[in-house]
Amino acid sequence: QVQLVESGGGSVQPGGSLRLSCAASGFWFARYAMSWYRQAPGKERELVAAITSAAGGATKYVDSVKGRFTISRDNGKNMVYLQMNSLKPEDTAVYYCSKGSDGTWLQGFDTWGQGTQVTVSS
Repeated sequence: QVQLVESGGGSVQPGGSLRLSCAASGFWFARYAMSWYRQAPGKERELVAAITSAAGGATKYVDSVKGRFTISRDNGKNMVYLQMNSLKPEDTAVYYCSKGSDGTWLQGFDTWGQGTQVTVSS
């Protein structure tokens, strides 16, 4: 059974940093792309960042977080991370870890965790 468990969310002031973690189990982690989505109140869920299956794999980001967020993975620990720097109030959302349908992001993502709340406010 695929399980994705996010952690690391919280409240932070604008300009601050948070590191989200996602512990994956129940599948061959190293073979699948992973990503982070977010959903703000009243808005649709959006893809924030994605990483292909290989260690040190290719990454992509939504334009609004480029240069501020970094996605990474540790295939030995079945973990994926999202380092978020220079946080802005508009980054406030529930952040979800998700598993790709294959090793790239071309086939989309098929499983999501329960999410972790990130609130950026002064």
